[in-house]
Amino acid sequence: MTIRCARRTRRTHHTLWPAGAGAAALLLLSACSSSGSDSSGASGSAASSSPKLSGTVTVFAAASLQESFTALGKEFEKEHPGTEVTFSFGGSDTLAANITGGAPADVFAAASPKTMAIVTDRKDAVGTPTVFVRNRLEIATLPGNPDKISSLKDLTKSGLKVVLCDRTVPCGAAAQKALAAASLELTPVSYEQDVKAALTKVELKEADAAVVYRTDVKAAGDKVEGVEFPESADAVNDYPVALLKNAPNARAAKAFIELVESAEGQKVLTRAGFLEP
Repeated sequence: MTIRCARRTRRTHHTLWPAGAGAAALLLLSACSSSGSDSSGASGSAASSSPKLSGTVTVFAAASLQESFTALGKEFEKEHPGTEVTFSFGGSDTLAANITGGAPADVFAAASPKTMAIVTDRKDAVGTPTVFVRNRLEIATLPGNPDKISSLKDLTKSGLKVVLCDRTVPCGAAAQKALAAASLELTPVSYEQDVKAALTKVELKEADAAVVYRTDVKAAGDKVEGVEFPESADAVNDYPVALLKNAPNARAAKAFIELVESAEGQKVLTRAGFLEP
């Protein structure tokens, strides 16, 4: 993917280039090529003279990406000694509001185009966000599924304690789409601010079931049991990622996005249960 460079002046705490990077580094910066593969005219010697990545990359990412992005962050640090990837995971709408409110960050990975639009509508992203994975819902039940839940309709059983994500966050909006597709109405015992909070209610046995992403069910292991339902096909979420306009470490941020979109990154994400874009 090619990401256009920010045209506005970045903040003053730029990454320092290592000594000896020289004029070749300045030429590379002015060209501002961000694709994972250089143009056909790039030579090996030019590539080898690229300034070394360093500094911190701050990534705001949807809660459902926690396990896979943490693994990719470690891989990035391993590939680029001298870098550090820090994450802020949470509900995509909250993260988007933080970004538009001025919170310093380099990358935003949202769980829906709608929440990404909060950022792009304010011109706080560089270029056009790209979808890097997709995700679908699953019902998380107590281990062994003691309530014999086998469908979305079963969640409407009297006395069953069900938790949903808040309607404003992507997992909650997706759950509402699935319920509408099944012509069902459901009043949960609580609405949670992100998918991890909803899942935790089941893990702690404070709820009998929750509608979450299948990636979160998989990450929970034997703490919950997953139940698939056909209406989830009507509520698949696209996950877009973008470089932020005022990224303090734009060069390293672009490289992290390239890792996420690479074959290696996609392998980590699909292993976690995400669908290919």
